Amino acid sequence: MPMHNTVRQHALPDASAPPELRHMVDRGNGVTIECWARGEGPLVVLLPSLGRGARDMDELAAPLSAAGLRTICPEPRGNAGSTGPLEDKTLHDWAQDIAAVIEHEARGPAFVIGHAHGNWIARTLASDRPDLVRGLILLAGSAGKVPRGMTAAPIPPDIRASIEGSGNMDLPDAERLKHLQRVFFAPGNDARPWLQGFNTRLMTQQTLAQKRTPVDEFFAGGTAPIFNVQAEFDVVAPPSYATVLSDELGDRVTNLTIRNAAHALIPEQPEAVLRCILAYLRTTFGIDVG
Repeated sequence: MPMHNTVRQHALPDASAPPELRHMVDRGNGVTIECWARGEGPLVVLLPSLGRGARDMDELAAPLSAAGLRTICPEPRGNAGSTGPLEDKTLHDWAQDIAAVIEHEARGPAFVIGHAHGNWIARTLASDRPDLVRGLILLAGSAGKVPRGMTAAPIPPDIRASIEGSGNMDLPDAERLKHLQRVFFAPGNDARPWLQGFNTRLMTQQTLAQKRTPVDEFFAGGTAPIFNVQAEFDVVAPPSYATVLSDELGDRVTNLTIRNAAHALIPEQPEAVLRCILAYLRTTFGIDVG
């Protein structure tokens, strides 16, 4: 049966993170992906949330590299130093960018960590190019389908409005903070760090790409093992939806819940997220990390 666990305690890596190096991956046709790389070892690619950039993943990339992994944080097309057309695209286009990044590494298949919207790109990549994905680690990811026996939309319109409000840089900070607290952060957790870091145009175009991509084209995430990490107070990917992937895909999926966190997850509980990723890599793949 698919597993559903709480976080176990493991020792965290105590070495300082390897230095970060910047490089560019040129796909041609005006598409260039800026990447931030650290360390050596099994390859891990980290994909950020909707409308946000690679710097969000630093809290995981730095300690993962210190634990003996090669981490790559690509900036999404249309953010920071990554360039390329955004209009009329699907999730497959963003997934192709990540495929090019993995191929550029020439290290074999990667573990791909996708946070929130990044989980959709990760699963699209694994569906389109299963040869490039060794395992999927999905953080606060919406499955894209409703649980069996339910008919409600996965993301209600009022929640969608607050997602968009969170990333609308034209709104006053006080209004955006209310949206952020509502949809991204658990009660009592500080949402102010996410007042920065949104790219409104990227968010809009990624949302449209999501709508253009049929769920069945990416739902299964190829054939790789899936570690599905949910958050206790997530209103975007709520606990009632936490087993959708495992219900459909069976033993490929391991479910785990992080307490005292919502959809932002990483800035709320970075150590808990790190611990569970390291534990999963140890127990499922036998990788000596930490």
